[in-house]
Amino acid sequence: MAEDLALLVDAARAAGEIALGYFRRDPKVWIKGVSSPVSEADIAADEALHRILTAARPDYGWLSEESVDTPDRLARRRVFVVDPIDGTRGFIEGHPDWCVSVAIVEGDAPVAAALYAPARDEMFTAAAMAGARLNGAPIAVSGRATLAGARVAGPARHLKAMAEHGMDATERRFTPSLAYRFALVAAGRVDVATARSGAYDWDLAAVDLLVHEAGGTLRDLGGGRLRFNGVEPRHPSLIASTPALASAAEAIIAEVEAGHAAPGSTAR
Repeated sequence: MAEDLALLVDAARAAGEIALGYFRRDPKVWIKGVSSPVSEADIAADEALHRILTAARPDYGWLSEESVDTPDRLARRRVFVVDPIDGTRGFIEGHPDWCVSVAIVEGDAPVAAALYAPARDEMFTAAAMAGARLNGAPIAVSGRATLAGARVAGPARHLKAMAEHGMDATERRFTPSLAYRFALVAAGRVDVATARSGAYDWDLAAVDLLVHEAGGTLRDLGGGRLRFNGVEPRHPSLIASTPALASAAEAIIAEVEAGHAAPGSTAR
């Protein structure tokens, strides 16, 4: 596992340096699907990750936001789960909170992870049963146990609801990269972070391991832990937090999401 983690770190750093070469330099951008932006930096970083990782571990499967998905990965014991730039919108706009997210999933759980934020030169790492680190130093969730004053990050409608319960949304507000947003919980800089439904394995695999190895929780609104490398690699609304805040935060966000889904709702 140490060798696999070192491989992820080297690959994430190499891809991050490539992406950084395009950052704030007006890269070419186009739209994929309905409204998702992708830049030439995403593609260049993805190609570098694929080249480095699959050359070193040709027997591992592959799942990336910027690669064509195939069922081959479902039969592999271990799978690379990759997002070459998580937070592409922020990257395009010049926001520093974007990252390269790389994980190895074994079965349905991540066992090694590297999350690199090049514009901040922050390398988050984790391995199963070995703790989480930031630039080599151990990290842990804050341990906060009360909602009042808890620091939060998430979508606007979640922040509004949490602020009504006395939580503090002033420092971080909305962080463009979902993976980096949840990594702030692992680092103890934020107590609760949330996401609307629709995130994919590549957004979450690395940071899921980071949060849990830092002593926190990352789960859905029913309290269930995430499972990866399924046929449909997509997830419902999620919360990362200190263990003591998880249930209370889930109740708040579940109410928000129920109201948003109700017929005639105008929530955004």
